[in-house]
Amino acid sequence: LFFFFLFVCSFHGITGHNIVHETCKKCAQNDPNISHNFCVTSLQADAKSQCANLGELGMISMKLTRENVTKTRSYIKDLLKKKKLDPFMRACLHDCFDLYSDAVPTLKQAMKDYKAKQYEDANIGVSSVVDACTTCEDGFKENQGAVSPLTKRNYDAFQLSVISLSIINMLK
Repeated sequence: LFFFFLFVCSFHGITGHNIVHETCKKCAQNDPNISHNFCVTSLQADAKSQCANLGELGMISMKLTRENVTKTRSYIKDLLKKKKLDPFMRACLHDCFDLYSDAVPTLKQAMKDYKAKQYEDANIGVSSVVDACTTCEDGFKENQGAVSPLTKRNYDAFQLSVISLSIINMLK
């Protein structure tokens, strides 16, 4: 039985590799904000993607988003501990901290909705994370010359969120 399971998973791993590429290809075709390479690299970072179907890839992408948002929140918290931050930068970081703090429970609920196949509700929750990333990054642009220390993290959270949204929309 073990060898049968191993054989099936190995065979499915071949198609699993293809489903990641095909899913990312569709995601990138459906949304110009999605980088195909980022999508493939992100989903393949989770070993479970090799034996996943589309629904499981959606959950993987949401988990990756949650991990990213949680780590970004911690990173912002560490940045706020620095004494020498100008008031504008500190205010922007506080706003971003609040946005990311709200995004964590929102994603947890979106994942519950997704598991329950309540795709509209999951879509709304993940969409709010997209808004949070964008709002955070845009806040730094309000002061000419200010440079966001979160650009890469905001971009990654944005990408992971829109990948999740794209998969949710495929399942609807």
